[in-house]
Amino acid sequence: MNLDQSILGTIKQMLGLTNELTAFDEELIVHINSVFTILNQLDVGSDDGFMITGYDETWGDLTDQVTIATMVKEFIYLKVRMIFDPPASSVVSEAYNQRIAELEWRMNIQAERLAALAEKEAAG
Repeated sequence: MNLDQSILGTIKQMLGLTNELTAFDEELIVHINSVFTILNQLDVGSDDGFMITGYDETWGDLTDQVTIATMVKEFIYLKVRMIFDPPASSVVSEAYNQRIAELEWRMNIQAERLAALAEKEAAG
């Protein structure tokens, strides 16, 4: 995963939108930032929270942990997709919701592992 990619640009691409199509940017930014609030409550990312304002913010601005960034990318995509362009099929919606729940659990476990590792290293 390239941590230098724009968060907004990546999510737009995953939704099938081009960067040239800017009509939905403000709406997408609101949805993405809403998901960052959820991630903050899951202890993923910085303690101060994280928000985007446009194309400048990258995955590397959020974290230097590729494992976390990969899960966060999929989580944000699925959450935004369910709000912005929900699937017509209830089966697909349920599959997305199950994947979202699994990612929440896995990110929480990974965040706990990283916190424990940092605490262990600080204790020396």
